[in-house]
Amino acid sequence: MLIQLPQLLRLNGHYSALLGLRMGEVREVAALMGPRILGVAVVQINFIVNTILALSLPEGSVSAVTLAFTLMLMPQAAIAQSAAIAAMPTFSAQAALGRLDELRAALASTLRAVLLLAIPATAGLILLRVPLVRFLYEGGEFTSRSTALVAWALLWYAAGLVGHSLVEVLARAFYALHDTRTPVGVGAAAMSLNILFSFAFMALFRGWGWQPHGGLALANSLATALEMIGLLLLIRRKLGGLEGRQVWAGAGVALAGTLAMGLVLWGWLRLAQDWPAWLVTSGGVLAGGLVYGGVLLALKVPEGRALINALRRRLS
Repeated sequence: MLIQLPQLLRLNGHYSALLGLRMGEVREVAALMGPRILGVAVVQINFIVNTILALSLPEGSVSAVTLAFTLMLMPQAAIAQSAAIAAMPTFSAQAALGRLDELRAALASTLRAVLLLAIPATAGLILLRVPLVRFLYEGGEFTSRSTALVAWALLWYAAGLVGHSLVEVLARAFYALHDTRTPVGVGAAAMSLNILFSFAFMALFRGWGWQPHGGLALANSLATALEMIGLLLLIRRKLGGLEGRQVWAGAGVALAGTLAMGLVLWGWLRLAQDWPAWLVTSGGVLAGGLVYGGVLLALKVPEGRALINALRRRLS
């Protein structure tokens, strides 16, 4: 707020502080803000549930769940939160002007762009999880066993990266339409499913002889995936469609590029298995990124060409 004051003062106006409770716009913001706050909290509440349940599991489970969830949120924030925040003003303007066709097209384009980044990021996290955790954390009291615990949880949390990413964008489309209740309702249902899935998968993993804290991560990912599907169906009904062909085409391209990237990373990990963790991780990210980008360019994906042009403008 303070950052905006200098620009305000340059307008040379006369100002007085007031709450504006008689203004319809202020009351509307207040009415929308409560559900919005709850909607933002759903992700963290789901994680808190996982953490509480992890307290009953073997030593190291809580730390493993916490660190793995944090690692999963890093690409989610870079990919989905940044895209959703950037798209929100466009969504809002289109909704305010009643241009639902434009809103539908903008939402489909944003979902497609997020999928093009989230799908390879998911594969990268899964394949590089062990050297990544070792590079970031291993040393001192953080032993190879600690690495194995975190990597196991990260495997199942990473499976939910696409769901977490799309939920960020879809929720903001509802906010632009002044509907904050629907994302909260769907999120609350997903939170309930997360609790049920957590108990079920912990028992299932334990029965299979697997570390049960992985079941907590899988429960979170599955509940988020169902939340994503619910929001997709509801926003599709609200907007009268979602240009699904464009979105599915983007997902198909992302899967093709991710398959090529995965094969390269599999070979890289076999070649570099005895190398330092920092080299395995950085080399894998570089090799995977080059292969995936090459596939996008070979398939003439518009987003790939736009990214290249943006980088060229930056460098020049």
